[in-house]
Amino acid sequence: MIGIPVRLKTAVSLVLLGLLTLLAGIGQLTFWAPAETVTASAPGDSKAAPLTVITQDVLTHKGGPKQISIKGDGKFVLAVGRPDDVDAWVGKTAHNSITGVSADGKSLQVAGTDGEATAPSPAGSDLWVETENASGQLDYTFSPPASGNWSLLLASDGTKPAPSSVSVTFANDATMPWAVPLIVIGAILIAAGAALPFVSKFTRGRGRGARPNGPRGGGNTETEKETDKDTAEVTENESDKDIIGEDTAPEDTKKGTSGGPVLRISLVAAAVVTALVGGTAAGAQAAESPSPSGSATASPAETAGAQAVPVLVDAQLKRILDQVAGAVAAGDAARDASKLTPRVDGTELQVRTQNYKIRSQVATHEARMPVRSSKLLGSVISTQRTWPRTVIAVTQGDGNVVPQVLTLVQASPRENYKLKSTSPLQPGTSFPAIPLGGTAQIAAGDKSGLQYSGTEALAALGDRLTKADSAFKDKLVEGTNSPYIADVLDYQASTVKSGTNGDFTFTHTPSPADTAVFRTSDGGAVVVGKLDFDFTSKPKADGDTLTVDKAAAVLAGGDSTKVGLVQTFSESVAIYIPPAGSTAPMKLVAAVRGLVGASFK
Repeated sequence: MIGIPVRLKTAVSLVLLGLLTLLAGIGQLTFWAPAETVTASAPGDSKAAPLTVITQDVLTHKGGPKQISIKGDGKFVLAVGRPDDVDAWVGKTAHNSITGVSADGKSLQVAGTDGEATAPSPAGSDLWVETENASGQLDYTFSPPASGNWSLLLASDGTKPAPSSVSVTFANDATMPWAVPLIVIGAILIAAGAALPFVSKFTRGRGRGARPNGPRGGGNTETEKETDKDTAEVTENESDKDIIGEDTAPEDTKKGTSGGPVLRISLVAAAVVTALVGGTAAGAQAAESPSPSGSATASPAETAGAQAVPVLVDAQLKRILDQVAGAVAAGDAARDASKLTPRVDGTELQVRTQNYKIRSQVATHEARMPVRSSKLLGSVISTQRTWPRTVIAVTQGDGNVVPQVLTLVQASPRENYKLKSTSPLQPGTSFPAIPLGGTAQIAAGDKSGLQYSGTEALAALGDRLTKADSAFKDKLVEGTNSPYIADVLDYQASTVKSGTNGDFTFTHTPSPADTAVFRTSDGGAVVVGKLDFDFTSKPKADGDTLTVDKAAAVLAGGDSTKVGLVQTFSESVAIYIPPAGSTAPMKLVAAVRGLVGASFK
C-alpha cells in the first residue's frame, strides 16, 4: 500500500500540475487569445481610376466585413447594388476591382481594368438599393439589403479618381483549440490530487479475510493450535507494521489484490482524462474544419436561384415611384411637359404633353388622372436582368377613384426608370396575382403554357374594339361594371350615325415596341401594351364641311375641314391571359385612351 508521505507528495504534485494546466487553458481564452478582428488594406500603389468596385467575394469573406473604411480626396459616393448591375453600370469605364483577401489576411487583392477615362456620376441611379455620400472619409457598416449577392461601387464625380484607400475589417476566426481541453485536464488533475489522500480509507483491510475456526477434514488439533498461534503472531506483526507505515506485505500480495483498488482508481482517472481530452480535441478540430456549406462553388440550384433575382427590391421600387409621382405632379401643376422628362417617357409623356396643350385653350377638357405613390397595392417585378427592364406597379392615392396600373421602363443601366403608361384598373376588376419574389418576363410572341401569346391577345383586343361582331367577342371579355370595350363601340357607332355628311373609319392597332408580358401565379400571364386608335373622318362629297372637335381643333390647327381629318389616340391597356387548357376567357384588366394627334388630310 502507498504510504502517507508518498500519497501526499503525489497529491500535491497533481494539484500543482492541474493548476498550471488550468491557468494555461484560461490564458488561451483571455490574455493569450487572438484579436477579435483583423483588418486587410488595399495596397497604395494601385493605378488611379474613376471607379472602384468592391466585389461580392470581399463582402462574403469570413461571414462579411464588420466595417469598411474608405478615404478619398473630396466628396465621393458609395453605392450598393447587385453584382451584375454594378458591372453593367461600370461598362467600359476604367476601374479598380477589390476582388479578395490575401492568404495572410492582411492585404486586399486589387485588379485594375483599363478603359474609358470618365463616367457619369453614379449618384441617383435607380440601380442602387442604397447609397452613402461622404467627404474625405467614410466608415461604412455593410448589411445585405436582401438575400443574394451584392457589390459596392465607389466614385467621386466620374471624372476624378475614385477612392482607392480601402480597409476592410473582418471577424477573426483564429481559435485556441486546446483551451477547453487544458481547462478540463487541469480540473481533473486538481480533483484527483485532492482525492488521493483519502484513498487509503477505502483500501485498508481489503484482501485479508478472517480464517474459519475449528478442525477441517479431521486434521490434528495440536497442529491447528500451532498454526493458529503462528497466524496470530503474523497478524499482530502486520498490524504493527501497518501503523508505522512500513510495507512488508508478502510479494504475492503486492502483485495481487492488496494494491488493486489504488491501481484501479488511477487507471479509471487516466481513462476519463483520455476520453475527455480526445472528445474535446475532436470537437475543437471539428469546429475548426470548414463545413461543406462554406464552399465557394455554388450548386446548380443556387446558381439558378441567383439568376431569378428580381430587378428591384421593395425599397428601390418605392423610391422610384415617389420620384415619378413627384415629377408628374410638378408637370401637371405647371402644365409644363419639360418637368416630366426626367421621369416620364413614351406614351405617357406624349399624352400628357398634348393634354397640357389642349387644356391651355379648352378649359373644359378633362385632365389626365394624377399619378400617386402613397399606396402601393401590388407590383410586377421582372427577374429578367437584361435591358430594357419593365416593371409594373398598382397604386392609388388622392385623385385616383380607382387603382392605377403604372408601367415603368429602364432603357439601359445608366438611365433611370421612366413612366411609360398609366391605365386605371377597370371598376370591379382585380389585378392578377403575381408570384412573390419576382416573376418571369416572356417574349410577346411566346405562347408556351398560354391560351394566347401577348401579341395575339392585343390583336384580339384591337379586333374587339373595331368590330361589334368580332370573332373574339366571347374569348376576350370585360367586367360588367367596366365596359371600356362597349363604350368604344358605342362611341364609334354613334359617330357614324350622326355624321351624315362624312365617312368614318376606325382602327385599333397594337404597338409591338410597347408590349410586355409577365407570368402570373396561376400559370397564365398579364400583358401590358399600347394600341394606336386612328379615327379618320372624310367628307362624303366635294364641298362638304366637317366640324372638328374642340380638342382635336387645338392639335390640328382649325375647327373645320373640307379635306378630312385623322385623329390619333393612344390606348394603354392590360389584359389577363389564362393558362393553356383553361376554359376561362381572356379579360380586360385596365384601359384608357388619350388624344395625342390630329391633322388634316
